[in-house]
Amino acid sequence: MISLAARDILHSWSKFVFTGLGLGLLIGVTFTMAGVYRGMVDDAVALLDNSGADLWVVQKDTQGPYAESSSLRDDVYRSLLGLRGVTQAANVTYLTMQVRKGQTDVRAMVVGFEPGQPGDPDHLIAGRRLVRGHYEAIADVATGFRPGDVVRIRRHDYTVVGLTRRMVSSGGDPMVFISLKDAQEAQFLKDNDAIVNERARTAANPALNRPGVPGLLDAINASQTSNRNVNAVLVRTEPGQADAVAQDIRRWKHLQAYTRAEMEDILVAKLIATAAKQIGMFLVILTVVSAAIVAFIIYTMTLGKIREIAVLKLIGTHNGTIASMIVQQALGLGLIGFVVGRTAATLWGPFFPKYVLLLPGDAVRGFVVVMVVCVLASTLAVRAALKVDPAEAIGG
Repeated sequence: MISLAARDILHSWSKFVFTGLGLGLLIGVTFTMAGVYRGMVDDAVALLDNSGADLWVVQKDTQGPYAESSSLRDDVYRSLLGLRGVTQAANVTYLTMQVRKGQTDVRAMVVGFEPGQPGDPDHLIAGRRLVRGHYEAIADVATGFRPGDVVRIRRHDYTVVGLTRRMVSSGGDPMVFISLKDAQEAQFLKDNDAIVNERARTAANPALNRPGVPGLLDAINASQTSNRNVNAVLVRTEPGQADAVAQDIRRWKHLQAYTRAEMEDILVAKLIATAAKQIGMFLVILTVVSAAIVAFIIYTMTLGKIREIAVLKLIGTHNGTIASMIVQQALGLGLIGFVVGRTAATLWGPFFPKYVLLLPGDAVRGFVVVMVVCVLASTLAVRAALKVDPAEAIGG
C-alpha cells in the first residue's frame, strides 16, 4: 500500500521541512540547557581534580572553601603533617574577584598556592611556571590573557607568565594563580587608606598607646599590616587513608575535613542545586512547548487531508493503518527536529560563556524523549482521523 504519510510529506515537503527546522532549533535549545547543567557539574569535578587533594581542611562548622567563607591560620598545615597517613599538606587561598587588564575587567577566581604542593596547576599549555616569589601569575586561557600581559589584582600589577586550560571555579570562572604570599595580601590586607585610618584609631586609644609601654603601639601597627590567614589546607594522604585521616582531623584538630566524595556532594548537590532545579524547569517547559508544536502541526496536516482519509476508509482501510500513517508523520517530524537540534547545539555550544558539555548518553536519551513526545502529540490527530465519516469521500 502506498504510504499516505510519505505521499503527504512529498506533497508538502517544504512546509514539513521548515516545521522540522523550527522544532529542531527548539530541541537544540533543550540540548543546550542540559549541556549547561552537565558543564556546571564538570566544572565542579574539574575544580576538585585540579586541586590535587585527597582532603580539604577548613574552618570548623563551615563548608568552605568553595561553598562558604573559611579562614585558618597559615601554620595549621604543620600540625597536619604530623598525622599518620598524611604525605603532603599545603595552604591555599581562593578569592573570586574582578581582575583588571587595561580598561577591562575579567571575572576570575584568584588562587594563592605554594609551588610543588597541592593546588599547583599540574600542566601548562604555554609559558612557564612561577619562578619569582611575587608579582607573577598563571592564568587559564578562558581569561583571554596571554603570556606577557600585565594584569592588576587589588593594589599590585602581575605579569602573566603561563597559561592553563580547564582550570575553573565551580561557577565556571577561570582561575588566575599567584603566589600564596601575594594572595594573602590581596585577600586579607586592607588598602593603604584603611591602614592609615586604623593606625590613627589605634594611636588615639589610651589602652593601646601607653606612654609607659614603649614599642606597644609599633607592635600593634605591625600586626595590622601583616596577615597569617588562609582559606584551606589541601592534604594528600596515603592510598586508602583519606577517611581515617579526616576523622582524626575532626576529632583532634578541631577543624572540618572533607573527603573527595563529601566535597563533590557539597559542590554538586548543594552549591549548584538551585541552578539545576531552574534548568530542570526550563527543560520541562521546552518539552511541553515542543509537544504542543508537534501536536498542532500534525493535527493541521491531518485536517487538510480529511477527504483522502475518508476515501481510504471507504475502500476498507483499517483504522490501525491510518493511525500508523499519522504517527509516522509525527516521528518523521521528530527525527528531523532531533538531527537539526543536535547539530545546532553542537555548533553554537562553544560560543556560550558557560561551558556546555554535550554527552552522547544525553543525545540517546533525548532521541527517545523526542520520539515519545511525537507519538503522544500525534494522538490528537489520530483521534480526529478515526472520527472521519467515509461518506465525506463522496461529499456526504
